[in-house]
Amino acid sequence: MTGTRVPGSFSSGSAFRLLIPAAACICSAALALTGCTSTKSPSPSHPSSGSAVTGAAPSLSNNLQNDYERVVKKVLPSVVEITSGSGLGSGIVWDTKGDVVTNAHVVGDAQSFKVTLATGKNPLDATLVGSYPADDLAVIKLNKAPDGLKPTAFGDSSKVQVGQITLAMGNPLGLSSSVTQGIVSAVGRTVNEGGQNGGGGATIGNMVQTSAAINPGNSGGALVNLSSQVIGIPTLAATDPELGGGTAPGIGFAIPASTVSNIAGQLAKYGKVTASGRAALGITARTVLNNSLQPAGVAVVATAKGGAADKAGIRPGDIITKIDDTPVTTDSSLSEALAALKPGDKTNVTYDRDSTTKTAAVTLGQL
Repeated sequence: MTGTRVPGSFSSGSAFRLLIPAAACICSAALALTGCTSTKSPSPSHPSSGSAVTGAAPSLSNNLQNDYERVVKKVLPSVVEITSGSGLGSGIVWDTKGDVVTNAHVVGDAQSFKVTLATGKNPLDATLVGSYPADDLAVIKLNKAPDGLKPTAFGDSSKVQVGQITLAMGNPLGLSSSVTQGIVSAVGRTVNEGGQNGGGGATIGNMVQTSAAINPGNSGGALVNLSSQVIGIPTLAATDPELGGGTAPGIGFAIPASTVSNIAGQLAKYGKVTASGRAALGITARTVLNNSLQPAGVAVVATAKGGAADKAGIRPGDIITKIDDTPVTTDSSLSEALAALKPGDKTNVTYDRDSTTKTAAVTLGQL
């Protein structure tokens, strides 16, 4: 699964866009809101052979509604609104000390922020602790943490299943503390975000795809299961170029909880990431084109001394065309292939050198 930040594509032709708009865009947005009422009386029920099933439906419906209300009541107080000089997004209270996890593209290049808690009281000042654009994650810290901060629990990414009900909580279009609902549509997606707004062209593996509505301002918020656990941080929504770049309803992506817990924990503790868990070849590379001006591989510009590629004998000037059986035509496709692997994994790298195709066995390093 591939995609890019403005523009980019699925194999099906959909593209991805960031969820953090300019603050001015939010302030000027006009929303048409309509109410809906009905005066039609419900039809009386009639006993039949299926009456037991019919009678059970309201109970099941009530139970599900109670679950929704319970989860919202428990988790929403942990979701905050983050504003900087360039835009607005969401965040999740990480601990009682005032650390808040969000997206790297939400913080961008800013160092200071205003954070509004779900209570809607006066915004609080916050400063950047650390940002890790490679996974599009960042941590900021409230300058003065108030009493009663409510961190929320993060779930086990390995237990996320297609079909699970999800709730997305955040501040879409500046509408604070909003909740949408859907299901987990797919797991294990690898998405390339493209490069802008501090996101650094992150290629993120194991993303959770959801049908819950994800809109500008949801970035950095919470994707939650019915056990009141955060299973991901909403980060991207799909757009359809054939519809003029409009949002494709029901296709959103969230960074998995396992990645969030690992990276945010390090950022909160050290202000930087010391163990990313992301595989790397240890090269600087660029996309090369063939005679038809089509992407045809990734040229090695430089290798890190003692890095994975250097140890395997890969040199500057080599053109990488394959990782194991996965074709590599662009630097993005190389990133996507590596996103599915881990440091220490052994992989075969196919490359061209002086018109000769070679293969090297490489033990991957860490980004």
